[in-house]
Amino acid sequence: MDNTLSIAEARNRLTQLPEELARSPEGGAVTVTRRGQPVLAVVSWELYESIMETLDIMSDPELMAALRQSVQEAQQENLVSWDTVKSQLNLQNGQSP
Repeated sequence: MDNTLSIAEARNRLTQLPEELARSPEGGAVTVTRRGQPVLAVVSWELYESIMETLDIMSDPELMAALRQSVQEAQQENLVSWDTVKSQLNLQNGQSP
């Protein structure tokens, strides 16, 4: 699927776009143009939700600080094994605490 459509093309293919976006290897986004200039982005619902969740996380200073700390710890190889985590949380065979 071409990832750029004119408004007229997008209007004609609107009912087909969900299926086409689902098959889209570039992540489910289509640029809609008017007179050759981008004016809209049509994205799959999954991609939209992912973008919104990412923006939500990035706008939370505490979550971003925790993420930065986690990345730094991983880079320093300051990691905890999955078996240790399961043991600390009293998880056995996929059971909830």
